[in-house]
Amino acid sequence: MQCFRLLGAVTLLLPLLVAPASAQRHPSSAPTGQSEIPGERHDEVEMRRTMQRQQAKKRAEDMKRDSRRLLELATQLKEYVDKAGENILSVDVVRKAEEMEKLARQVKNNMRAQ
Repeated sequence: MQCFRLLGAVTLLLPLLVAPASAQRHPSSAPTGQSEIPGERHDEVEMRRTMQRQQAKKRAEDMKRDSRRLLELATQLKEYVDKAGENILSVDVVRKAEEMEKLARQVKNNMRAQ
């Protein structure tokens, strides 16, 4: 029964995990030639912006990878549940569910970091 609840929760979370990239927020940039922090040099500002872009790109790649893995785990869990009997719950199914829960939490935290 708990497995079905977890599968339902994953079904509800899955559309959130594969949200379009256009919905992601991007850090705002200061007008050209102006420093965001008083006394900061132009090259420091550019370096910080480049690092922010790289971090955002890495987060997006991590979310894509983790979302893909989450979908695979959900598919595997569904197959296990379909094969198992009504009153049978294997240790593998519980482990898959726990792995999915951990991965879903990680994806959610990555989304919040943006």
